[in-house]
Amino acid sequence: MNFDNKEFRDLLESIRFVYGYDFTDYAEASVKRRITQFMTTRKIPALEKLGKMILQDEKIFEEFIQEVSVTVTEMFRDPIFYKSLRDNVMKRLATYPFIKVWIAGCATGEEIYSIAVLLQEEGLLNRSVIYATDINQRSLQIAKDAVYPLQHMKAYTANYQKAGGTRSFSEYYKAKYNSVIFDKSLKQNIVFSAHNLAVDKSFNEFQLIICRNVLIYFNQQLQNKVIDLFYESLCTFGFLGLGNKESLLFSAKRKHFEDVDRKEKIFMKK
Repeated sequence: MNFDNKEFRDLLESIRFVYGYDFTDYAEASVKRRITQFMTTRKIPALEKLGKMILQDEKIFEEFIQEVSVTVTEMFRDPIFYKSLRDNVMKRLATYPFIKVWIAGCATGEEIYSIAVLLQEEGLLNRSVIYATDINQRSLQIAKDAVYPLQHMKAYTANYQKAGGTRSFSEYYKAKYNSVIFDKSLKQNIVFSAHNLAVDKSFNEFQLIICRNVLIYFNQQLQNKVIDLFYESLCTFGFLGLGNKESLLFSAKRKHFEDVDRKEKIFMKK
């Protein structure tokens, strides 16, 4: 589906003006692809028609947000990243009396519980608070519920083992019918909140920030803005974990970070 560029930009500006969601600095190809998918699924023939629908009906707009902002995730995704966190970061986090972790763009929560398990196994969860944020309210609700399809557990267990897991992964959840629910002990130190990386500010100081496979959906200008936000939100010697296709290379803040694991994109604020 080909969009008129002016109509496309006008739609994004209207969304920003009416609802406060700013997609103007998201990677254009990604946003267009997701809008096309939304329009095709609902048989909306033109961008002008879509604009009228979402600006006049908040329920349709909520559905639109769920689709445009959804991210693919799984537990212990890229297990070597988690192995590196275990080997290179956890011992340093253990030197803090109280640990604050921010998982930005937490999607449906698989990454949150992966980090909670890691902290638990390192004996740190009871003195940690994990702030889990996302723009997508429906994804946040799934994350809060901590209920996932049973069929995914085989792959998640394999990831967990490759990430250096020290127990049987099934200890962390209970199976019921075709779903599993993760143990309440993992949830008690998690704070869930809506946060829009494009427009919202820093809200705390953290020892560890994880934002994986989110920046790839932003253009360079917004990527720089978000890296600045993370820099401001980290304590000195705090850690930042990015996705494997993401980088600090073109950020003005690059010189303020040192590599902890260059391959796995883990950095420490100088």
